Amino acid sequence: MLLPLILLPACVQAQTPAPDREVGFPGFNAFPLRGSVKAGGAHPFFAVLVGDAGPMDRDWSSPLLPAPSHGGRDLAGWLQAQGIGSLRYDKRFIGSKDPKLDISLDAQVGDIGAAMSAARFLPEAKGKKLLLIGHGEGALLSLLAAGDADAALLLAMPGLSMGKLILAQVRGQLERAKAPVEASALNLAYLDSVLKAIRTNQDLPPAPAGVAPGLVALARGLARPESRGFVRDLLDLDPWGAAQRLPVPCAMVWGDRDLQAWRPEALPAEFKGTVIQIPEANHLFKRETRDRSGLSNASAMSAYGDDTPMADLSPLVPWLQALK
Repeated sequence: MLLPLILLPACVQAQTPAPDREVGFPGFNAFPLRGSVKAGGAHPFFAVLVGDAGPMDRDWSSPLLPAPSHGGRDLAGWLQAQGIGSLRYDKRFIGSKDPKLDISLDAQVGDIGAAMSAARFLPEAKGKKLLLIGHGEGALLSLLAAGDADAALLLAMPGLSMGKLILAQVRGQLERAKAPVEASALNLAYLDSVLKAIRTNQDLPPAPAGVAPGLVALARGLARPESRGFVRDLLDLDPWGAAQRLPVPCAMVWGDRDLQAWRPEALPAEFKGTVIQIPEANHLFKRETRDRSGLSNASAMSAYGDDTPMADLSPLVPWLQALK
C-alpha cells in the first residue's frame, strides 16, 4: 500500500546538517595548524577538542588503531546535537616527516592555547564561552592549558602520573594473561629500568631474555629521540595537583570498561570538580557490553572502530546544561 506524499511546510522541512568548515591558524611558534569547525546552537559554550596520544588527527583517527575510528568527529557531532559548536584540529606532527619538529610539552600545550585563541575569533563562537575538552593524554595536556578556558571536560584522563599509569597498564596485561609470577616480575623490573633511563636521559638498558617483545617495542617507542623529551617531561606530572589548581569548572569522565585509563578507586579529597562514569563505555567512549575483567588489549580494541556505536553519553548532559 502506498502512503500519500506529505509535503512539509518550509519552516519544518528536514534540514541537512551543514558540513564542517575548514580553518587554519598559527600554533606554538607560528607552526601552521589545520582544523574543522562545527556550528552549535543556543548553548552558551563553544568547545575546543584535544585528541589522545600519538599521531592523532582532528577526527581522532590514528594509523596505530586496528580499524578506521573517528571518535573526535563523532564526539563533535554529539556535542552539536546538544547545541555546542566545536573546533578540533590536527596535531602538529600529523603528516610531518621532519625529525627535528618540535613536539615538546611546551609546543603541544602551546598549540592548545593557540587553538583556544583562534576559537575565540570564530564566528561560530561569537558571544560564547570556551569549553576545553581533552581525551586521554590530551586531557592531561589540557589540564596545563585549561586556565585560559571557561570550563574543562577531561575524558579518560590518566588518574596517575604517566609513569605510574604505564606500569599499571603493563601489570594489568600480565595479570589478564595469567603470566607466571617470575615472568611478571622480570617484565615489570625491565619497564621500571626503562623509565629510569628516560628520566635520566640514559641509553635504554638491554632487555633480558624472557622480556616480552611487545614490551621491548614499547620501550623503544617511549625513547624515540624526537619525542623523548616530551615523554620525560610528562612521566611524573601529577594530574591531581594540576586539577586542584584549575580556576574553572571541571568534570572528569571515564568509561567503566576502559583498559587504558580508568577512574581511580579513591579520589583526592581536595578535588572539587565533578566526576562522571559512563556505563558500557571503552576508552574511545564506544559501546562495550563485554565484562571488563574478560577483556584484553587486543579484544578491547576490536570495539574501537567506526562500526561500533558510541556509548550512551547522556550522563554528561546535566553537567553541560549547568554550564553558564
